[in-house]
Amino acid sequence: MRAWMLAVGTGMPDWVEAGFAEYRKRLSHWLPLELIEISPGDRGKGRDPRRACEDEGQRLLDACPKSADLILLDGPGRAHSSESLAKRMEHWRMHGRDLAFAIGGPEGFTDSVRRVATERWSLGAATLPHPLVRVIVAEQLYRAASILANHPYHRG
Repeated sequence: MRAWMLAVGTGMPDWVEAGFAEYRKRLSHWLPLELIEISPGDRGKGRDPRRACEDEGQRLLDACPKSADLILLDGPGRAHSSESLAKRMEHWRMHGRDLAFAIGGPEGFTDSVRRVATERWSLGAATLPHPLVRVIVAEQLYRAASILANHPYHRG
């Protein structure tokens, strides 16, 4: 099983790149995780934000590996405790499917992307900066994998 993080946005601050790299490295022998950055849609004065969102959505779908189940990081999605995410990871492993975790742009996801997704995962009610979501998701995947491996990282 392999995983990808599809994230709208490029040129992240060093702390985001370092945080993601750290958890990606820790996770590598349990769940290889690759980052694919998606160019954001054109926004600004005189630009249609819906069009930008549609463009991002199409680029995201084009970048998603065909072998992967698409899981959206989406506020209205299902929230997981660390333990329930570990159970979900065990389910994904048993089905042997690759996974693609998608982080949208400022307007989120279009209906066309939501229709393709197999799941929607919420990190909670708070609005989080999208660069931070990259680090949080990588850490939570590492925590879930460590729970399944009886590794002492998670002492919940």
